[in-house]
Amino acid sequence: MPGALPEGESVPRDGSLPAAARRAVGARGFGVYVHVPFCASRCGYCDFNTYTAAELGGGASRETYADTVLAELALAGRVLGESPPPRVDTVFVGGGTPTLLPADDLARILDGIDRTWGLAPDVEVTTEANPETVTPESLRTLRAAGYTRISLGMQSAAPGVLAILDRQHSAGRATAAAREARDAGFDHVNLDLIYGTPGESAEDFAASLDQVVAAGVDHVSAYALIVEDGTRLAARMRRGELPYPSDDVAADRYLAAEAALDAAGFSWYEVSNWARSEAARCRHNLLYWTGADWWGLGPGAHSHVGGVRWWNVKHPSAYAQRLAAGESPGLARELLTPAEAHMEDVMLRLRLADGLPLAGLDEPGRAAAGRALADGLLDADRYAAGRAVLTLRGRLLADAVVRDLLP
Repeated sequence: MPGALPEGESVPRDGSLPAAARRAVGARGFGVYVHVPFCASRCGYCDFNTYTAAELGGGASRETYADTVLAELALAGRVLGESPPPRVDTVFVGGGTPTLLPADDLARILDGIDRTWGLAPDVEVTTEANPETVTPESLRTLRAAGYTRISLGMQSAAPGVLAILDRQHSAGRATAAAREARDAGFDHVNLDLIYGTPGESAEDFAASLDQVVAAGVDHVSAYALIVEDGTRLAARMRRGELPYPSDDVAADRYLAAEAALDAAGFSWYEVSNWARSEAARCRHNLLYWTGADWWGLGPGAHSHVGGVRWWNVKHPSAYAQRLAAGESPGLARELLTPAEAHMEDVMLRLRLADGLPLAGLDEPGRAAAGRALADGLLDADRYAAGRAVLTLRGRLLADAVVRDLLP
């Protein structure tokens, strides 16, 4: 089941923000995230804030969800008032399974964002999708509405691996959906992979990579399986039905992904993401990773505006009830201190291919960077130019490098 939200100070009933935050909005870019919390079934590894029909209860439904999101969007427009962002640079619709909503509803939400704040002429608009929930017709509708990018949850090409993960689509459906998206006119198509699943062989993962490359997509995300408490997969492992993931196997899979994708013309730009060109990089995720602002719409969605971060109530029914009463769905918020903002900046930017400036580290951090360089974890040429950029070995140990660079 979904994990717990963090604690924080109360959000005002009207959702109002400090004047300083409103004045700063959009200075480093502005995006909108829309969370769609519905899934047809729950994958065994998933602890995201998602709900099947049986878990929803009363007060929330797919049929009325677009209207509820538009109600939060209207509130957001009132909160920012005369200090709106100069434009919306990116929109990302995630979940859950956004494409369980009718394509026309996803189009209405995007139109509402445009009417509230205005979309930049070169806006990137992404939706996530499970491969079995899209058709050529729905993809054409989304593209005509202004969606420019789609991210499809492939996870694996091996039927046995998909079964362990409780995925519902067939082994070949993800790559077929990717081709349908390109035929529908999407500018950019991503396929998501998960590696290190119990029972996955090196040959299984190699076949997945081969199918991704053959599908003609221009972006690939690949993540090691993480076993979260409270999931069905964690319960199976505790009972001894499945072995726990191996760090050594995960490292081998990562190296295999880097080799295969590099040979196919992809370049890494974040530890878990590869793109065929700079234009194919996910600009919305880069907005997160570089400390820009975004408004998160939907239950459990997080937002960040002018140094204030807040998160909405989790359950779709509670979310809908608050908005129906004319109240903010925000559950709690925090004002980031300079130290917290610095910590997050180091943690996120070091994962990028551009790295971070050494000048932004304190003296102990620069000393730690020197040790990382000596250990082969940072690129020597980039270090000489004043930046900390991970080597391939450093990417395998990124979390440890970050811990060393921070106080």
